[in-house]
Amino acid sequence: MARWQPDARGRLAAAAFELFRERGFEQTTVTDIAARAGLDKRTFYRLFGDKREALFSGGEQLEAVLVKAVTETGAGPFEAVVAAFRLVADEIFADRLELVRMRQSIIASSAELQERELRKMSSLTAAVAAALRAKGLSATTAALATESGVTVFRVAYARWVAPDSDASLADLIAEVAAELRTITSAPG
Repeated sequence: MARWQPDARGRLAAAAFELFRERGFEQTTVTDIAARAGLDKRTFYRLFGDKREALFSGGEQLEAVLVKAVTETGAGPFEAVVAAFRLVADEIFADRLELVRMRQSIIASSAELQERELRKMSSLTAAVAAALRAKGLSATTAALATESGVTVFRVAYARWVAPDSDASLADLIAEVAAELRTITSAPG
């Protein structure tokens, strides 16, 4: 019997990522992932609902950091969301560009993963909007601030993962937020 090794969740996520890169998402099975991690299939299903979740397992941490940052800032609604995404860029994404680029290429290769990415982003957006409403903002204000901030993040993130990018994600978020402010305040 194999000896217990720590961080089964982390090992499974790393094994899934490696196998998705090597073989592709559709060609990788849960059994393959568990075997690569030195675990069994039951352990995988105890920790993840399906193989897609092994690729998206950091979403809870991202959501928690964003909601906490939005809740604790005294800035206006849009500025609070932008500041929260800049904090996430520094705390979660800093020094991970190559890993994120590889992850994005895996997601781009599968319609199923693209759908999961959209659902995860929708859940994240709902959590941030709820945090703004909990601060006493109207549903409309919370939705506008959140959707605008998420759009800023998405555009900045796409620029960041582009092959020729060398700017930090936090700087790109600030840049895109400034572009949005310019567009929305320009005379029509």
